[in-house]
Amino acid sequence: MHLAQTLLGVEFQNPVLLASGTCGYGAELDGFFDIDSLGGLVIKAVTADVRAGNPAPRVAEFPAGMINSVGLANPGPEVVRTEKLPWLARRLARARVLVNIAGRSADEYGEIIRSLDDVAGFHAYELNVSCPNVKEGGAIIATREDLLAAAVRAARRATRRPLSIKLAPNVPDIGRMAAICVDEGADALTLVNTMPGLLFDTGSRRPVLGAGSGGMSGPGLLPIGVHAVAQARRRVAVPILGVGGIRTAADAVQYLLAGASLIQIGTASFADPRAAERVLRDLKGWGSAHGIGSVTELVGSGLSA
Repeated sequence: MHLAQTLLGVEFQNPVLLASGTCGYGAELDGFFDIDSLGGLVIKAVTADVRAGNPAPRVAEFPAGMINSVGLANPGPEVVRTEKLPWLARRLARARVLVNIAGRSADEYGEIIRSLDDVAGFHAYELNVSCPNVKEGGAIIATREDLLAAAVRAARRATRRPLSIKLAPNVPDIGRMAAICVDEGADALTLVNTMPGLLFDTGSRRPVLGAGSGGMSGPGLLPIGVHAVAQARRRVAVPILGVGGIRTAADAVQYLLAGASLIQIGTASFADPRAAERVLRDLKGWGSAHGIGSVTELVGSGLSA
C-alpha cells in the first residue's frame, strides 16, 4: 500500500505521527526507534511562559485508558526556539514537525507564534484550544464559538505556516466548531483532544490526580474520536489528523475510514514506546492484505459505504 500523501503543501511519507504531550520534543522517543521513519510528530505544547506543571500524581490508569493532568509543563518559547527545534532540524530529514501551542487568550496565541515563526525545523502549528481563557473567567476556548474564532483568527494573522486546530470532543456540535475554524483560516483540524474525567482513590476518598480532574485518553476515547472526525468531515474539506485511542493498525484504519488523512499515536506510546513504529508496520500489512493500492483510497471511504 502506497502510504505517502501531499498535504498542507508538503509530502507526508506515511500517515502515522506522534501526538503532542506524549513524545516530548522527539529526542525522548528517538532512542527507541527511528522517529524519522514516521510521517511526523507534534511536539509538546509551548506556552507563553515557562510552566512547571500541575502537582503529582499527574497520570493515573484505569481499565479503558488513563487520565492525566500534566498542566502543560514546558520550558517556554526561548528554549524551544534555541534548543528543541534546532535539534529536530538537524535530526529529521523526512518526518514533518508540528508545533503545538497553548494560549490563555487569542492575543497570546499570536504572541507565541510570533516568538517562534522565524525558526527552522518545523512545518506547521497545532493550536491547543482546550485551554481556559483567563480573560473570560476560565471559559474553555474550544467550547465557545466566539473564543474559538478569535483564537484561530489571531493565529492566522501571525503566520503563513499551516494551522491545524486541535478541538475538544465535549461540545454539542463539533462539525459546527470545525466549520468555524476553517472559516477563520485553519488549514487542517486535529480531532480529538482528551475528554474531561475524574477518578477517586476509594481508600483515601481523594482524587487520584494531584490537580483533581484531568483529561481522559486511551482506548475508551477511540469511538468518540472517530465519531468527531466523521462529523467534521461532513462539514469541511480540509485535512483532518485523527487522534484518540489508537493502539493498532485497525484503530488507525477506523480514523481513515471516517475521513482522517493522518493519525496520531498518543497514550499508546506510554505503554509501548515503539507503538507508532508497530502501527506503521502493521498498517502496511493491513493494506496489502486487503488489496489497497494507496492509503488515500481509505480516507473517508467509510462515510460513502
